[in-house]
Amino acid sequence: MRFPLTLIALAFAVTSAFAQETAKPQPEPKFVTVPITLDHNRIIIDVYVPLPDGSTKRVRGWVDTGDAEIWMSQNLAGFMGLSIRCDGQVCAGKPASPVISLELGVGGMRIYASAMKEARVPAGDGPIAPGMSAEIKIPSTILRNYDVLINYPDREFSIGLPGTLNFEGVKSKMLVDASTGFVQIPSKIEKKSHNLGLDVGSSISFLSEELFEKLASGHPDWAHMTGAVGPANIGEAGDDEAKWKLMRVDRVQYGPLFLTDVAVAEFPKTFSAFFEKEAGGSITGLLGANALMNYRIGLDYAHSAVYFDIGRTFKFPDFDVIGLILRPDDTRFTIVGVADFEGKPSVPDVQAGDHLIAVDDIPVPGSTLGQVWSLLEGSSGQERKLTVERAGKQIMVAAKVLHFLGATEENQPKEQSGKKK
Repeated sequence: MRFPLTLIALAFAVTSAFAQETAKPQPEPKFVTVPITLDHNRIIIDVYVPLPDGSTKRVRGWVDTGDAEIWMSQNLAGFMGLSIRCDGQVCAGKPASPVISLELGVGGMRIYASAMKEARVPAGDGPIAPGMSAEIKIPSTILRNYDVLINYPDREFSIGLPGTLNFEGVKSKMLVDASTGFVQIPSKIEKKSHNLGLDVGSSISFLSEELFEKLASGHPDWAHMTGAVGPANIGEAGDDEAKWKLMRVDRVQYGPLFLTDVAVAEFPKTFSAFFEKEAGGSITGLLGANALMNYRIGLDYAHSAVYFDIGRTFKFPDFDVIGLILRPDDTRFTIVGVADFEGKPSVPDVQAGDHLIAVDDIPVPGSTLGQVWSLLEGSSGQERKLTVERAGKQIMVAAKVLHFLGATEENQPKEQSGKKK
């Protein structure tokens, strides 16, 4: 019977034509939007990197407006066929040819780095920063070539060719360093003008030592403490974070924004020198992600303009935490200090040098720093059961979530300090 055969042939022809039609390559998007994982206030997205055999590898990428250099893990550099040269604790991943153009995939769109001579590679087999999952950093030198929209309320990141993103909110000028892409926003504190950096790669905001001390001495009523707990515990400064000074600044005008009770840390000298290099001159501080969680931030690099679109007015209890200061060490976390609260150690049964093993029976080795702090935060007064290792033995410690960097009942904050015990 020929009729059924004709139907089959026709169906095959239609199917083949449909397959050919659908097989046509789709035009590359001019802009994309991808979901964000916020890990300790840091923006982490999926990134596809090219491999020598023509395939790609999906890795976690850290979006950082506060660093000009491409960082990648040694593991990723090896996959990409880069040769590794180490100098002390810092290595360089060098391409086989003198210069290559690094092409990264984000949400189906290709974004490009400038001709890459080398990438920064931390020593060891871990990620690019202590306590993180990211294997590559998307720095300011890449971001400055595109439109960028960071949507904190909806946990989305958008990137597109210049002129392709629709920015909303209040517009302000931004100062962009020509060589690094580092952004500064004209700002005011105590009616005095400052240019503060915009660093969404930092979990906490910073002020220079001079400005911090001036504000602290002039406003003893502002909440202040010593010890990098919560979002201030970035894990990159080792034991020194137990000595960091923190304060809540009553009011900061950041471009068009009027921010209140902004938690800031005092710039360590090494950090200050780094950011002066990024900014191309002296810098009085930078605003980190902790102050911007309610906003959608549009960066129109081509026109040196920034847009702030408020998405919510929620006040984050960012320092309602257990008062530990942690140092990520490979796959475990060392307690380098304990913050005082109202003149007493906030976790008296823990000592500097102990290792945090679990929180409420949830193991923490192998976790990111952000994941650990999500276990250590909560409502003030809540109790957490800590499993701590000391001299090879595990002990159980009961610890309470406390409201750090907040006013006392008399509305006169007492000095709170973090110190090694």
